[in-house]
Amino acid sequence: MKNKNVLILGIESSCDDTAAAILKGDKLLASVVASQEIHQNWGGIVPELASRAHQQNIVPVVEEAIRRAKIHKRDLQAIAYTRGPGLLGSLLVGGSFAKGMSQALSIPLIEVNHMQAHVLAHFIDDGQDKPNFPFLCLTVSGGHTQIVKVISPLEMEVIGETQDDAAGEAFDKAARMLGIAYPGGATIDKLSKLGDATRFKFTEPKAPGLNMSFSGLKSSFQYLLRDELKKDPDFIGNNKNDLCASLQATIVKILINKLLEACEIHQIKDIALAGGVSANSGLRDAFIQLRKRGFKSFIPPFEYCTDNAAMIAITGYFKFQAGLFSEVSASANARYPI
Repeated sequence: MKNKNVLILGIESSCDDTAAAILKGDKLLASVVASQEIHQNWGGIVPELASRAHQQNIVPVVEEAIRRAKIHKRDLQAIAYTRGPGLLGSLLVGGSFAKGMSQALSIPLIEVNHMQAHVLAHFIDDGQDKPNFPFLCLTVSGGHTQIVKVISPLEMEVIGETQDDAAGEAFDKAARMLGIAYPGGATIDKLSKLGDATRFKFTEPKAPGLNMSFSGLKSSFQYLLRDELKKDPDFIGNNKNDLCASLQATIVKILINKLLEACEIHQIKDIALAGGVSANSGLRDAFIQLRKRGFKSFIPPFEYCTDNAAMIAITGYFKFQAGLFSEVSASANARYPI
């Protein structure tokens, strides 16, 4: 029988956000995220700076989560942490803290796969309907783009993934070409609402099976800018909204078409969206439109799209019920497949 009252602390430190959350069963009591703005000065994540910032943030973030949850640390029954994938230095900070705290409190330690956690964020009790098993989850972030067949909370299979750049990388690299500050994906989304998505055509790279590719799209975008800037030095400034809208529409089209192909092959109508890029309005709109075609689509609240510890804690909750605990000797894994 499931223990719906188990108190689990989740810790997330895979990239540049230090996060802690506390769940009671599948209900969220507190979630705290400390972001690192310093990377904006460098146009991307600097791993060494990220790990240093995690060291500064981890204690106050965990303390604030406990305070908001109105519990005492002695009430905790397990600690779940991100083992990978992610930046090795960042993972080491969160993992080392989780191990030390679990030993100090004499409570179980639970290692979590970051990408599995993105999928399971759908099962935090927030009053919304949940997908039925099995379902397909399109997981899209800055570092990963995958189609995952979810058979149960702890049984998943990656049936398609990008062979080069992730969709989030394509957004950020295109933004850099347009002179948009990092992180550029959110700005492209904002500007795309003001532009004509049919104005420019970009390459839609082909990939075998249910896999995807975005490097060719990035090159196509780069070559268009190169050629047009030769004719008009103000081309980007005069066409930025249309460029953003056309790029976003192309990325969304690639993602949705591959997902629909996966649905046809596996005969599954329940589909879910996850990962940081699931906050993109164009992708969310396309997901909603699929409901008109008979699909049951599930979109997470914005706070569960980007990296957060609530998704780590809910994964820890499922693993706690199954008795899947970790050893202190488990090392951080920068490449940690589902």
